[in-house]
Amino acid sequence: MTATAQLPTLSVLRQFHALTKPRVIQLIVFCALIGMVMAVPGMPTLAQVTLAAIACAGIYLVAGAAAAFNCIVEKAIDAKMKRTSWRPTARGELSDAQTLIFSGVLCILGSGILYLWVNSLTMWLTFATFVGYAIIYTVVLKPLTPQNIVIGGASGAMPPVLGWAAMTGDVGPEAAILFLIIFLWTPPHFWALALYRVEDYRKSGLPMLPVTHGSEFTRLQILLYTIILFAACLLPFVYGMSRWLYLAVAVGLSIGFCWYGWRLLRNYSDDLARKTFRYSLIHLSVLFAALLVDHYVF
Repeated sequence: MTATAQLPTLSVLRQFHALTKPRVIQLIVFCALIGMVMAVPGMPTLAQVTLAAIACAGIYLVAGAAAAFNCIVEKAIDAKMKRTSWRPTARGELSDAQTLIFSGVLCILGSGILYLWVNSLTMWLTFATFVGYAIIYTVVLKPLTPQNIVIGGASGAMPPVLGWAAMTGDVGPEAAILFLIIFLWTPPHFWALALYRVEDYRKSGLPMLPVTHGSEFTRLQILLYTIILFAACLLPFVYGMSRWLYLAVAVGLSIGFCWYGWRLLRNYSDDLARKTFRYSLIHLSVLFAALLVDHYVF
């Protein structure tokens, strides 16, 4: 009898749910929803709200499939790292076959929903994102190069593009701007985590930037990226996608992120790196929330 068979049904369901990395998926769907909102001028119709809800469900399922597949590929690495050693695949509570079937079912369901009830472009873009994250990033880039998170960040930056495509059937410059913001946000966000988890990554054998190039170089890169990200966060206002409310929030949040980057470079501590990582999550969430409010209120 397998370990899974010995566990109560609810516990098994929780294990499968954990494979989807729920907190990460929530942020992905939120960013996709922002793309949907920005693609629709004014208040949406009931039909548009329904379409957005269906698209969110499809994107959620495919993103969950990618996360589950990632757990299979990285189970040995996850077992060595304190941050991920609790995952069901790392602990051997779910087998590779169970996880692969689960991932495949989610991917097929999500892709089917997007193809049948949204549009084929969104389905193919979402599937390409699955391949980009689960295979190109996880299997190829992550163990190969310290620039893994920079190149692989393209997959993580896709949600607003998926949302835009779901509502319009195409991809416009506005979607590209939202993509660019998340693409530039990803390295300083992830490198802040890698700084205070550097020993975990060293033990795992992954060539993360703090392991291969050291703490000071990584901290300099974080600061440089926050400065470039500051400029990118102004683009929605410059292009006319948003107004003064968004601009004020974007400037305030970006100054804060740059300040954290500067402090990390000048006087590093693990506690400050943790605070920087947490602030990065606030930065992206509040920035996109400001886009949402600005779109409707003004």
